[in-house]
Amino acid sequence: MAGQDKTMEVRLIENGTVIDRIPPSALFKIINIMGLDRDTEHRMTIGTNLESAAMGTKAIIKISDRYPAMHEIDRIALFAPEARVNTIRNFTVVEKRRVEVPARIEGFVKCANPMCVTNHQPVETAFDVVSEAGEVVLRCRYCEKITRNFGAKPDTY
Repeated sequence: MAGQDKTMEVRLIENGTVIDRIPPSALFKIINIMGLDRDTEHRMTIGTNLESAAMGTKAIIKISDRYPAMHEIDRIALFAPEARVNTIRNFTVVEKRRVEVPARIEGFVKCANPMCVTNHQPVETAFDVVSEAGEVVLRCRYCEKITRNFGAKPDTY
């Protein structure tokens, strides 16, 4: 089919959110954080392994008529610290925001130390965020265990 355009376009959204610059490996964590796997109300477009000049490949999420809460944005930052959250109103980007890794995370990440009080008592986890060489690293406020490659507690998405 010579001369035929071989691109597909994704429909623009009138109002909602575009989360861009997501590492493909973090896409499904972010889908879970935002509860998008259970969302039957909002129109969404989810793409992964898309070309990106800045990242090589990236993932993107477009959600009509939904705006993430600040705690969701903080959680997204843990898994995708370079992500951008764009707010769309009337087909126009009205705000572009880089996510920022918060200084403290509470009740979301499980401590990796099996002896930590948070793993044996009804105590909410609390971590200070420590950055090391561009990597997000957490230090438990109770036992001071340093945690890398962390995951969220299953019941906190």
